[in-house]
Amino acid sequence: MALRLYDTKTAQVRDFQPQEPGKVSLYYCGATVQGNPHVGHIRSAVAFDILIRWLEASGYDVLSVRNVTDIDDKILEKSAASYADDFTPDVDYPAQEAWFALAYRFEQAFHHAYDALGVRRPSYEPRATGHITEMHALIQRLIDAGHAYPAPDASGDVYFDVRSWSAYGELTRQNLEDMQDAPDADPRGKRDPRDFALWKGHKPGEPETAAWDSPWGRGRPGWHVECSAMSTKYLGETFDIHGGGLDLRFPHHENELAQSAAAGHGFARFWLHNGMVTFEGEKMSKSLGNTISPGEMLAAARPKAVRYFLGQAHYRSQLVYKPGSLQEAETALARIEHFIDRALPQKANQPGTADLPTAFRAAMDDDLNVPAALAVLHETVRAGNTALDAGDATTGQLRARETVEMLHVLGISEVPEPQNSDGPADAALGKLVETMLSSRAEAKASKDFARADAIRDQLASVGVHIEDTAQGAQWSVKSGV
Repeated sequence: MALRLYDTKTAQVRDFQPQEPGKVSLYYCGATVQGNPHVGHIRSAVAFDILIRWLEASGYDVLSVRNVTDIDDKILEKSAASYADDFTPDVDYPAQEAWFALAYRFEQAFHHAYDALGVRRPSYEPRATGHITEMHALIQRLIDAGHAYPAPDASGDVYFDVRSWSAYGELTRQNLEDMQDAPDADPRGKRDPRDFALWKGHKPGEPETAAWDSPWGRGRPGWHVECSAMSTKYLGETFDIHGGGLDLRFPHHENELAQSAAAGHGFARFWLHNGMVTFEGEKMSKSLGNTISPGEMLAAARPKAVRYFLGQAHYRSQLVYKPGSLQEAETALARIEHFIDRALPQKANQPGTADLPTAFRAAMDDDLNVPAALAVLHETVRAGNTALDAGDATTGQLRARETVEMLHVLGISEVPEPQNSDGPADAALGKLVETMLSSRAEAKASKDFARADAIRDQLASVGVHIEDTAQGAQWSVKSGV
């Protein structure tokens, strides 16, 4: 089965064939580094990390680019005042932090979250402020083609003329008359309220360091032009995949497509968008008190369990967080790990020793259907445990090696252990628990249920949760213990 992906622009699942055989060019939108990452940012990064891993597992050489928007209205606003809620406790920051220092600080916060969850760095991660020259060239090209104009009020603003491009709205399948106005600069300089800013003239009160010389006066780039300039610089005027969160479809990606196509670029051949994260079906909001940050998740569960949770839904679907979600992920992951530990010696617990199951490949080729792929993984674990229970070590080990391969593709096994994790202590804990479970099994076999219950309660008192299954007792450590 060939890889098939849902293309937002055509609203169809299509066969994926890269423009260059054996190579895939991928651009996905990274962070506007105005604050700490929220769970939606990290869910998107995990989704595209899985895509890249699957493309590589399918034999492709992937060139991936993820941008950093390090100049933006909100960055300037936050640098102009003290936003203590976003500051790391016990660190002495200045009352008014320079915009570039603030942006860099939050850029590092994103990297920390990505690294903690095994999201690999892209091939390249360009910053918007490093590509002003490329943006100037693109803007001038649009002006020369009649698709952009400097504001007549000499403010230094330059706008894209949406009415000059008849295909405007094609990504989100909207009519121009139904679209909202673009919230850029002074609307008196626009021909149409929906025209969006390509270049923003410098305004009184803004830092001089946040402005660059241009043919239209000192200023800074509009948000949308940044990605068009950076993606085509590193991937070419036509590339394979453009991705990002569903919330970026409009206006960001719609505007990217319009300005790039109007400049004569083929631009992205596929558009992929991941769904949002909700709290029990409701949009997360600080005002509703139903938010959870990546840091809070990592404090509540192991990084591998957080990665499992964030990647378990289909990338296009809504991911629903609820109290208990991380414990469910922890329990599922513990069962997998227990089986691998049971079947394989540590030195054999490495990828590259077995083929991926055919059903797993079919699921991943079907628009990256991770839920179906996880179903194959769990069925493989069940089959492996059954084989081991029957004394068939050969089959059990083969199933375990297949499980290792699947965990590798999904990026779960690549998540680093926390730095404060004590490896020898963890190993000792595992051996102690297994010894006590063996004693419990013997007690149950001899119908000494009081002793069996006492062992279970003793383990529970130190945070070790026991679940009796058809394949034997499974254990996991409760988070927060």
